Amino acid sequence: MSEPDRMSVSHVLAVPDLSLVVLIGATGSGKSTFAARHFKPTEVISSDFCRGLVSDDENDQSASGDAFELLHFIVGKRLAAGRLTVVDATNVQTESRARLVQLAREHDVLPVAIVLDVPERVCAERNAARADRAGLPLRVIQRHQRELRRSLGKLEREGFRKVHVLRGEREAEAAEIVRERRFNDLRHLTGPFDIVGDIHGCRSELETLLGRLGYELARDGQGRAVDAVHPEGRTAVFVGDLVDRGPDSPGVLRLVTGMVAAGHALCVSGNHENKLGRYLNGRAVQHTHGLAETIEQLEKEDEAFRAGAAEFIRGLVSHYVLDGGGLVVCHAGLPEKYHGRTSGRVRSFALYGDTTGETDEFGLPVRYPWAEEYRGRAAVVYGHTPTPRAGWVNNTICLDTGCVFGGKLTALRWPEREVVDVPAERVWYEPAKPLAAEAPGGADGRPLDLGDVAGRRVVETRHMGRLAVREENAAAALEVMSRFAIDPRLLPYLPPTMAPCATAKPSEEADARGEGFLEHPREAFAEYRAAGVREVVCEEKHMGSRAVVLVCRDEAVARERFGVSAAGVSGALYTRTGRPFFDDRETTERILRRVRDCVERAGLWSELDTEWLLVDAELMPWSLKATGLLRTQYAAVGAASRAVFPGALGALEAAAGRGVEVAALLDRQRGRAADAAAFTDAYRRYCWRVGEPAPPPAEAVPGLAGIRLAPFQILAVEGRSLAGLAHTEQLALIDRLIAADQSLPSGEGATVADATRADATGEGATVADPTTDDPTVMDPTVGNAPAGSAADRIRLLAPTRRLVVDTEDEASVAAGVEWWLDLTAEGGEGMVVKPVRALVRQADGRLVQPGIKCRGREYLRIVYGPEYTRPENLRRLRVRHLGHKRSLALREYALGLEALERLADGEPLWRVHEAVFAVLALESEPVDPRL
Repeated sequence: MSEPDRMSVSHVLAVPDLSLVVLIGATGSGKSTFAARHFKPTEVISSDFCRGLVSDDENDQSASGDAFELLHFIVGKRLAAGRLTVVDATNVQTESRARLVQLAREHDVLPVAIVLDVPERVCAERNAARADRAGLPLRVIQRHQRELRRSLGKLEREGFRKVHVLRGEREAEAAEIVRERRFNDLRHLTGPFDIVGDIHGCRSELETLLGRLGYELARDGQGRAVDAVHPEGRTAVFVGDLVDRGPDSPGVLRLVTGMVAAGHALCVSGNHENKLGRYLNGRAVQHTHGLAETIEQLEKEDEAFRAGAAEFIRGLVSHYVLDGGGLVVCHAGLPEKYHGRTSGRVRSFALYGDTTGETDEFGLPVRYPWAEEYRGRAAVVYGHTPTPRAGWVNNTICLDTGCVFGGKLTALRWPEREVVDVPAERVWYEPAKPLAAEAPGGADGRPLDLGDVAGRRVVETRHMGRLAVREENAAAALEVMSRFAIDPRLLPYLPPTMAPCATAKPSEEADARGEGFLEHPREAFAEYRAAGVREVVCEEKHMGSRAVVLVCRDEAVARERFGVSAAGVSGALYTRTGRPFFDDRETTERILRRVRDCVERAGLWSELDTEWLLVDAELMPWSLKATGLLRTQYAAVGAASRAVFPGALGALEAAAGRGVEVAALLDRQRGRAADAAAFTDAYRRYCWRVGEPAPPPAEAVPGLAGIRLAPFQILAVEGRSLAGLAHTEQLALIDRLIAADQSLPSGEGATVADATRADATGEGATVADPTTDDPTVMDPTVGNAPAGSAADRIRLLAPTRRLVVDTEDEASVAAGVEWWLDLTAEGGEGMVVKPVRALVRQADGRLVQPGIKCRGREYLRIVYGPEYTRPENLRRLRVRHLGHKRSLALREYALGLEALERLADGEPLWRVHEAVFAVLALESEPVDPRL
């Protein structure tokens, strides 16, 4: 071909999209120009650049040792991160290339050589044109050319998977780089998928399973299944081991190859296919482990079928990366560092797994439990190791449930994470040993690791992107979690902090009368209206302690779903920092039994199709968990005021009676005494004794007298997060639980007749004695007890009153304000304003606050002190900095949502715990605790 003809030809060079590209050529051959034309600047690592970094002179050959050490380090880091990397150096010497090939192998990527074979004259002219190379001796170029000639014939033997040689300037200029997608990279395929475990020749069971999954079989003229298509466009994915041991390996091959050819299925290689492929290609293999049966069955097929089977097996890859990188399918499992990589080591692990080098009592290799240590984002679905049932272990699941051994043939629906199986028709092949109790790395494996939470962490969330946790906050959370929290398996969620209402606008007249507000619902309504939220629900805010209730249908569910082996445990009841509410397990179980009975009577087990519920609630009284705080902080203030003010007021009144001018001072002290009394009344509304027979009209649940649980949201059930359910729907479900609690027998305690008598006579009401400093003597029927007839009185579950407000209707807003005023006048803490619809976003895509608390004027005395309503104090307190608290509320909310969704998706404990731990860590960020 003449030079002009060669110019018109485009030289297409195929380069895998994850590979190490090694440019080879003499100095002056144009490697840097070629690299700049075809690759990103960040993809090219130049020896000259590294030489300049270590010596400030790119031509200082004495610095070459350090320069190449730096180059190899950078290359290794890029390859570890999965980045295509180009090495721009002469690379004409065998030893320099050997280190690069070794780096590619260490990181399981393909090394690619691109040779620029440019004449000596051209190299010399180019070097002469460069000021920094003008004095380069010709012998250097000649030496490079000789070494290049010696290298050309052995590059593939050195380990380069692809070798592209460009001869002369024109070929180099006409070259075009095309990046090839790796065979295992199918991230663009998003499913949905049906992933089928090891079949081992069980064709009949495969057909049955495909039918259960909704596939329609296509048969040839002899009635043999040759394809299967799903009417909804789902794709089947086979994890390998289609053949051997079972009754009809050719039938399985016929069906699977037909589905793959038609685009209805994908298939990876199993170790049994690998061995069968070697046999079909004429290699010597041992006819063991079921291969003899497959050979006998294949001999009944024609030559065309056997040739097609051999070709199909040759085309099978070791694993597939699917669904945006969130799913990896292979035969024997695959650690994260191998996902999407291509090497003999990766293929070997994907087909055979890893072993410890030991053998068990049956003479079989002991497999290394890689799943115990898996912490990858992608779910790994595999087979190879027979197990009685499929179960998730650290975001991995083994689907080999021993069909050929008389077990089941199992599939996983993705992304639903639903397991579907059919029983084997019989034992087709006697196993060498009984099926293991579970897949490698099961319940006996390490569920959590310090590395999952220690140090600075970044948690990926679906609703707010990447959220960072500082190292010092993680350390604080670790202290609480490791010393005080409940079993992390029973701690799938922590509630977020709540954003406070914007500070109320001042009113001089109201402030002067001592009636000013620091928080007012009009501010919350205005904020939601500005965010485009029209309908909000105002929910009564119960003054107690935030509680999360995990209630299982029975102990077996707690054991099987949450892995808790302790006897007598059927769930959990814990605080917003993950601590158990009660020191004795029996009280917790009493509450769980009552809630469980309510769920049963309300029909929610079957309606929600679940064996457990996670409920957000408030546990009352406040004094149940805050007695120490009440005695040392709040009661002390009340006691001091009662000790000081009577004497001081008596002295001032006596002085006034003698004509001393103390009127202004007397009025001020009377006001302070009234404020102190109001402060005492405020906190006592939320305190009462528990564990004693409840005074009428409150009906008692055995052992739970005085305890109230106010549920307001069902967070999650099996397979589903309910955090996106509208709040009105949530409260409707809660109302059914309340009604069920009312209809259940109360057991010990007062009867409805007693309650009716108490309503009529006032008998039995034991309001707190103002002469005592004990903050726990308030009767539970006083203060924030819900209104209603005796039949509606609380046993255990307390209702949450609510009102829906239209933020764009002034009359509706006014009604909401009036409702709040009435609620707080009764002694209520206040209300929480929430969008009726959950997971609301603003026009710019940012999350709207899920709830804004608006606390009552008298309740805020507890927070800001007895005299906070005085005009001078209100003016000071209105300068509140809410930004950090509101940011914290949104971040914790997004992390809570992430934990719920990971829990519902059946993700491993460490993944759920990662988000839960982050919520607790954020709680240690410095923020005004009064907000």
